[in-house]
Amino acid sequence: MSSETVVTILCGLAILVGVAGTIIPVLPGSVLIGVSLLAWAIWGGAGTAGWVVFAVAMIFVAAGMTAGAVLTGRKLKQHAIPSRSVVVALVAGVAGMFIIPVVGLFVGFAAGLLASEFLRTRNMSTAARSSWAALKATGLGMLAEFGLACLAASTWVIGVWIAAAGA
Repeated sequence: MSSETVVTILCGLAILVGVAGTIIPVLPGSVLIGVSLLAWAIWGGAGTAGWVVFAVAMIFVAAGMTAGAVLTGRKLKQHAIPSRSVVVALVAGVAGMFIIPVVGLFVGFAAGLLASEFLRTRNMSTAARSSWAALKATGLGMLAEFGLACLAASTWVIGVWIAAAGA
């Protein structure tokens, strides 16, 4: 097995983890995809095609990261949800990850967000509405980043096929 094949396999696995990481916040996401694409362009043996794939796929990665941040931020601002509530939710999510295996991150995030919003508004129905809006905003951002990460991964797969056909 050649070194280019090993690099291609390792980069493919890392890209797969990166795509999963856009949905599962514990795993690295778009940044891992970008690093993997760069590694494949340098050491994957695809030559010019590798760099073209890197450039095109990085546009998708950058667009995904930007869209995720902008969509989430815009919705949070639209619903007047302060950053403090999101930070509390993140801390509670990390704690929940250790308390409840597998789903603790999501449960902790939602519970922390609801608790923080309740302390801020002193009204459970208002806190529930704003927490639900924040959860939807976060989900929308994750979905956008996931979709664009899938496009980046697909671009890489097409690049691997082209490089293999040319070899």
